[in-house]
Amino acid sequence: MAEVATATEEGRWRDVDRLLSRNGNLVSALFDPSPTLREDIGEYVKVLVVGAGGLGCELLKDLALSGFKNIDVIDMDTIEVSNLNRQFLFRLQDVGKSKAEVAAKRVMERVSGVNIVPHFGRIEDKELDFYSNFQIIVLGLDSIEARSYINSVACGFLEYDADDNPLLETVKPMVDGGTEGFKGHARVILPGTTPCFECNIWLFPPQVKFPLCTLAETPRTPAHCIEYAHLIKWDEMHSGKAFDADNPDHMQWVYDEALKRAELFGIAGVTYSLTQGVVKNIIPAIASTNAIVSATCTLEALKIISGCSKTLSNYMTYNGQEGTHIKVTDFLREKDCLVCGPGTLVELESSVTLAEFIEQLEKHPDVLMSKASVTHRGNNLYMQAPPVLEEMTRSNLSLTLYDLLGKVAKDTVHVSGMVEKNGKRTSSLRKLRVSFKGVSTGPTDMDT
Repeated sequence: MAEVATATEEGRWRDVDRLLSRNGNLVSALFDPSPTLREDIGEYVKVLVVGAGGLGCELLKDLALSGFKNIDVIDMDTIEVSNLNRQFLFRLQDVGKSKAEVAAKRVMERVSGVNIVPHFGRIEDKELDFYSNFQIIVLGLDSIEARSYINSVACGFLEYDADDNPLLETVKPMVDGGTEGFKGHARVILPGTTPCFECNIWLFPPQVKFPLCTLAETPRTPAHCIEYAHLIKWDEMHSGKAFDADNPDHMQWVYDEALKRAELFGIAGVTYSLTQGVVKNIIPAIASTNAIVSATCTLEALKIISGCSKTLSNYMTYNGQEGTHIKVTDFLREKDCLVCGPGTLVELESSVTLAEFIEQLEKHPDVLMSKASVTHRGNNLYMQAPPVLEEMTRSNLSLTLYDLLGKVAKDTVHVSGMVEKNGKRTSSLRKLRVSFKGVSTGPTDMDT
């Protein structure tokens, strides 16, 4: 039995080892083929998988079977019965448990030597230091907001040299996958080189909105009944109480009210799973689509880490609705992107107050912005409006910007205000790289 187990283990890694131990015409300039490269990757590379749903389950399995042994996974959701038809790591007895914890346990049971650390919670609750520990981040998310947040975190580690070229040691690669029914995408994000999520956020279509008059007066579909309960009836019955789509009691209430609405108008088809789908804008997932997109993402992650081949350039779309259609598009990065772009360099004395900084922006030749509001890492340092925010942040004006930014040698702020373009005054949002003169750069300083 021991000999059979050893042969099975060797056979499992045969193709990966061949890929990593031989040179080729499409390899990266940094590729160093070696029979032990897979083992080195397993020992030294840490991967973060964000999301443990349909795509996340596939990613964990594929990454573990591609030689990655140090993996963390984070997800805030618990397992529901409706997940079991496609999220193959889960069983009926797992309903109600953490997706991340169960998925990690199941993969470790099947793939020897892999260590997966689960995190049951929100991505926003993790400190930046948590994300800095990983060499690559792989996304298996179903939310634009969550993608945007992780994108901003990864791009936050990016630094540029004096010529606005990204410093390779500060690049935090990401591989993003997504599926919608028979459609899916995989893309490689190398901050500062390829487009980040915000550079082409226009790729995501706007969510479908129903006219309120239709919901209130002439509902014709189950979705109309559900949205009536969600958007109109909830506020009528729970004045001042925010609806939480992740709260099972709230979702059950909407489902019950939608059923009543559907019966009143003779509309069939309202189910609890459909209620979840409409409220959360969930499109039914197809297991085969998840598998195809996950395989693509995993291969790209392996290529980025090892250099065994050139990476995807840079956005792959898959459509399996009628036959199989796969297309790769090389999108261009927005040079002035507020998230991954270098921003405008502003050099200051460490004694400059926030009020003086705002005043200097009016005269800075590359900014020329008046009445600026200033934010740092999502926190309002000073807001010109509305009056309530202006009053709340007014006390910061007398403090030095150096202190407000945490006494680091350099950091990034975002400013919004009025600029003049073609003789007209217009509002503008700018990203500024603030560097303090005479302050040495410490090991924890970073741009965002």
